[in-house]
Amino acid sequence: MMESDRITEEEGKKLISLARETIEAHLRGEGTRPTTERPFPDKFSVKRGTFVTLTMDGGLRGCIGHIIPRETIVEGVQENAINAAFRDPRFQPLTAREWDRVHVEVSILTDPRPLPYDGAEDLLQKLRPGVDGVILRKGMYQATFLPQVWDQLSRKEDFLTHLCMKAGLDGDAWKREPLEVSTYQVQAFEEE
Repeated sequence: MMESDRITEEEGKKLISLARETIEAHLRGEGTRPTTERPFPDKFSVKRGTFVTLTMDGGLRGCIGHIIPRETIVEGVQENAINAAFRDPRFQPLTAREWDRVHVEVSILTDPRPLPYDGAEDLLQKLRPGVDGVILRKGMYQATFLPQVWDQLSRKEDFLTHLCMKAGLDGDAWKREPLEVSTYQVQAFEEE
């Protein structure tokens, strides 16, 4: 990522506020867009992959995003805030009663790049815990973990095993069969 594309902490706070206001507007029945208009930096009109992660009481409450850029950063944060809060199939839709306990995190992704590797050991050597988000793909099966998941799964073997299972593959698929692997990096911003 070029330095001019990097998002500052102050800009990241604007994205968190945007996600929070978008969810609040939806909870109030005002639709999916916050009513407050504000100027955003030009870099927010660039198409980038975005994720919004919601946690509550220390546990995951919703996480949805787009790896491949489909919309501008502003549009992606708004759409994925709604999706994480109300459309994550792993959870019931967020309620107004829960909202005060929810912690919001916004992630802005670089474009994924293929990671060529030769066997399981080479793959383990090339992964960078805490730096790389990883996409695994085999045929119609695909899953990703953001780099933040390394905080819970710090061993490379565990990370890959859980990612394979998330994709619907056997946990040891990364050891015994060729998979398409891509990596990306993230700028993550979370509420204080």
